[in-house]
Amino acid sequence: MTVVLAGVGADSTNLGTLAPLYDDGRFEYVPIPEKTSETDESETLGSWNLRAADGTAADLTNRITPQPIGDDECRLTGEDLASWPLHRDPNFAALTYGEHRTSGYVSRLRALEPGDVVGFYAGLRRPGGERAHRYLIGYFTVDRVDVVTPEMPQAEREELLAVHADNAHAKRAHDGQLYLEKPVVLVDGREPGGLFDRHPIRLSDYYVKPGNERPQYYLREAIATEWDVRAGGENMMYKPAYRCGIASDAFRDRVGVPGDRNSSDAVVEA
Repeated sequence: MTVVLAGVGADSTNLGTLAPLYDDGRFEYVPIPEKTSETDESETLGSWNLRAADGTAADLTNRITPQPIGDDECRLTGEDLASWPLHRDPNFAALTYGEHRTSGYVSRLRALEPGDVVGFYAGLRRPGGERAHRYLIGYFTVDRVDVVTPEMPQAEREELLAVHADNAHAKRAHDGQLYLEKPVVLVDGREPGGLFDRHPIRLSDYYVKPGNERPQYYLREAIATEWDVRAGGENMMYKPAYRCGIASDAFRDRVGVPGDRNSSDAVVEA
């Protein structure tokens, strides 16, 4: 059994900001804005309540550009921004996650088996302008993995999407047609799993690597060692998918159970 770590959540490229990490260890998870308004997802930037502060996800930014990136005509502000749907992926309430990125994501996620773990990390920023970092914010135990491809017969695609009806990719599919004509891996989970209440685990360091001119985010050596990271590379700038050799039971023991864990549960501290 194994563990895959996936980069998720809104950031400066799609929301114009990072979700906050508060001094008491609480933090916000904000899904990315959806690329299309044609989705069955009911949650919007204006309805997504912040967990540890007054307000909603819409209060964290003043504009988004859902698609195409850089097109000023698609820039949303004010009430239009607040009513824009979220791509709720992962959905921690339903324990489901989907992915079409081909940069290691589809291949590593589709290889997961029941009992494995998929962990989720996101960029968070502490108050006062401190350096942002990548943090593990939650995980779930894998229950089922399916892959939906454009080449599948429509009836087969519709059947699989119905099985994963709470998944963000299923919610924006129509008549079995995916939003993007790419293979999508759909992972449904089971407990133990969920979003951490507080004390996310810092995965990144920020420094200048010999031979480079500028500092970048790199996977912490302590994390790479403790979790036996075997694929994904050192550079965290573009949210790679990491495959870890640590056994899923050992990972859960070291990280703790979401909802019950505290800062002392993790072997590697932030």
